Amino acid sequence: MSANHRSFPLSRVATTLATSACIGGLLLASTAHADRSEWPQSFTMGTASQGGTYFVYGSGWANLIADELGLSGGGEVTGGPTQNLALVHSGDIAFGMTTMGPAADAMSGNSPLAPGVVMDNVCAMFPMYETPFSISALTDSGITSISEIPDGARIGFGPAGSTSDTYFPAILAELGVNFERRNGGWTDLGGQLQDGLLDVIAFAAGIPIPAVSQLEVQTDVNIIEFTEEEQAAAIKAFPVSEFMIPASTYTTLEEDARAVSMWNFAIAGCDLPEDLVYEATRITMENNDKMRSVHRSAATTIPENVVHNHVIPFHPGAARWFNENGYEIDAAQIH
Repeated sequence: MSANHRSFPLSRVATTLATSACIGGLLLASTAHADRSEWPQSFTMGTASQGGTYFVYGSGWANLIADELGLSGGGEVTGGPTQNLALVHSGDIAFGMTTMGPAADAMSGNSPLAPGVVMDNVCAMFPMYETPFSISALTDSGITSISEIPDGARIGFGPAGSTSDTYFPAILAELGVNFERRNGGWTDLGGQLQDGLLDVIAFAAGIPIPAVSQLEVQTDVNIIEFTEEEQAAAIKAFPVSEFMIPASTYTTLEEDARAVSMWNFAIAGCDLPEDLVYEATRITMENNDKMRSVHRSAATTIPENVVHNHVIPFHPGAARWFNENGYEIDAAQIH
């Protein structure tokens, strides 16, 4: 990864869902008056593995921003929140998505990908959604609760270094589960579960999780919830909070399912041009209907939820939009 934060090697797009669009007079007035002299010609949004919410949300967001700003941009498959922090910090990608737990580690120099490196070129843009920690197993496994997960169960925790892989094994160990740890993309793990190569998948992803929805179409699935005692134990030991997965999320669920969750925020390189980040934030915050069409989890991608970031300093461009629109961000929280 490059250490030159201003080199903007942003044309490296593994999965480009948007191409350069000349939209001229269709640009909103504020965009037309933005200082674009230092803007890159293209950008990349770091997501996570295919089959997960990050990939769908991030690629769709990149498409929206590219269309609105007349740039070339797209989503890139990555290892998820922890790797996104490192890639944004180094300047290898412009934008990314992360959760508060890995962000706190990165800000304090405790990222497992770069121990001792304080990632101070990472700035917050806007709130995304809460990531529930949920567990799925095939119905014919007979597993209906966390306590019924058998000793030595083969559990898929998502991509190595992801939020799920960082926190879910520790949470299950805290709850007394003994397991064999497996990693991979969500789509791949879903296939392994269906083929009998895994016993359980422990997801940390925005809902509905595409891989779970696909499994529901193909087979019978159990969505395993936390008991009240298990939920309380997880909250006491880890940076997570109470969450209920609405019954409407999956056809399998007949009632809301108890879980825990962690907030997600979009991030940007702190040295990206202020007007670029301002416009990206404005478009996102003022077009929630378009964001919801990208993914249902974007229902909480609204300005009011900016208060859930107590970890990452805000990019000046993002902070300017929030402050102009009555969502006060203290100067001490701005990079």
